[in-house]
Amino acid sequence: MDNFAQLKKNVMSKQMLAPSLLSANFGHLTDDVELMNNSRCDWFHLDVMDGVFVPNISFGFPVMEAIKKSARKPLDVHLMIVQPEKFIPEIKALGALVMNVHQEACVHLHRVLHQIRDAGMKSGVTLNPATPLCMIEDVLEDADLVLLMSVNPGFGGQKFIERIYDKTRRLREMIDRRNLSTLIEIDGGVNRKNAAALYGAGADVLVAGSAVFGAVDPVAEVDILKGLVPR
Repeated sequence: MDNFAQLKKNVMSKQMLAPSLLSANFGHLTDDVELMNNSRCDWFHLDVMDGVFVPNISFGFPVMEAIKKSARKPLDVHLMIVQPEKFIPEIKALGALVMNVHQEACVHLHRVLHQIRDAGMKSGVTLNPATPLCMIEDVLEDADLVLLMSVNPGFGGQKFIERIYDKTRRLREMIDRRNLSTLIEIDGGVNRKNAAALYGAGADVLVAGSAVFGAVDPVAEVDILKGLVPR
């Protein structure tokens, strides 16, 4: 059973959490990665921004290579960039489990999702808060994961957009109606106040940055967000 299949199996027994390293301390990045290695999180979420698709720049391949050397959990690379398909070979070489691209950034989304799968990675497609679910209706079978942004992409620490609860429920209905095993991931403003409701709405994976790395005890916060201990 490969890593992704095992993670899907885990969904049946527990909620999954992916700490976003965008909120880690870049002055001590290796320390924060090791901290999460020793937590019960499920994978690392890497937010890559180009200053074009989103109004910010995060980090590139040198930083991701450094993360790769320390990470002992799978990598979910979220590309908030234009023409993300240009970097499929580099993301594959990084050893990423999931390559996540925005619907809004891909003119030929069907092709890109299959290029990701052909490269040996799991295909992820992301929707901005204002992008309706109908935009991926015809490629849902081609995606191993759908990421719903619950903030506008580009900056960490934003307030959670409440309408994402309903959007998550509707996406879960779409997936279940087609009998697909596609995972639902939520990214943006996730914290201990909304985590349980998001899982209840049908989310499989929650991305949490500020909530984890801004906590007094990040390892304990992972357990709280996964519902392993009381909130």
